[in-house]
Amino acid sequence: MNSIVVFCGSSEGDDAKYVNDALQLGRILAERHITLVYGGARIGIMGAVAKGALTHKGKVIGVIPEFLMKKEVYHPNLTQLIITKDMHERKMRMHELSSGILMLPGGYGTLEEFFEMLTWAQLGLHNYPIGVLNTNGFYDTLLQMLKHMVHQGFVKPFNYEMVLVDDNIDNLLHKMKNYSPKPVPKWITKEQT
Repeated sequence: MNSIVVFCGSSEGDDAKYVNDALQLGRILAERHITLVYGGARIGIMGAVAKGALTHKGKVIGVIPEFLMKKEVYHPNLTQLIITKDMHERKMRMHELSSGILMLPGGYGTLEEFFEMLTWAQLGLHNYPIGVLNTNGFYDTLLQMLKHMVHQGFVKPFNYEMVLVDDNIDNLLHKMKNYSPKPVPKWITKEQT
């Protein structure tokens, strides 16, 4: 993994640990020479992970659609800022620039981006490691829902196992680095997405 796309909130949330973990993740990525690809904002958890990487001389690529340049307050000091025409192009560029996917706490947008990438893995469009940093159990109920989907026959157990979870950054990155994907038949091509 030489680059990781991080999906996370444009808000900071109500627990200081969310911001602290984001800063720490950015630092660790910089120290390991792993490029951070993220949503391009300087606010919220997004801003914290970028700050953590930039403070430690890491490479940070922001990808933001034009209409969110003001709303998400784009970060002016990134290694590279890519402006896209819409959200779909944003996700495609993030995917093209990364070799791993990681989700930190966030809201609807975070979940939407994460689940689209997870769905692409399920469809065989990529085999990147997919991690969830479960800071203070933030995603416990979501993970319970995913297990419920397995138990109810809507998600195959091996698709559930694609999601690597930990509340410790080093442990999660270790799992991602050592991830060995199972062969998945390709259902569609990238051009069909």
